Amino acid sequence: MRYYLYILKSKTKEKFYVGVSSNPQRRLIYHNSIEKGFTARYRPWEIVYAKEFQSKSEALKVERKIKRWKSKRMIELVIEGKIKLHDIINLS
Repeated sequence: MRYYLYILKSKTKEKFYVGVSSNPQRRLIYHNSIEKGFTARYRPWEIVYAKEFQSKSEALKVERKIKRWKSKRMIELVIEGKIKLHDIINLS
């Protein structure tokens, strides 16, 4: 099964959410309607980036790296294509 790293952007605030799913569109619906945590506060969301991976473990590895940055600017660079995901995997 293929998995996707996806990045959501709030349409109301300058907030991003990074996640992994086998179906990002289904997760977007969840974040915009059902979820009660962090994403509920900043609805509505839109998918601004999605990248397919061959395995869940690869996608999760990249997700963890991005979340460790704790940097909105770094996420924007990924979205803009200035940071490539294969570079993220190779970073220590």
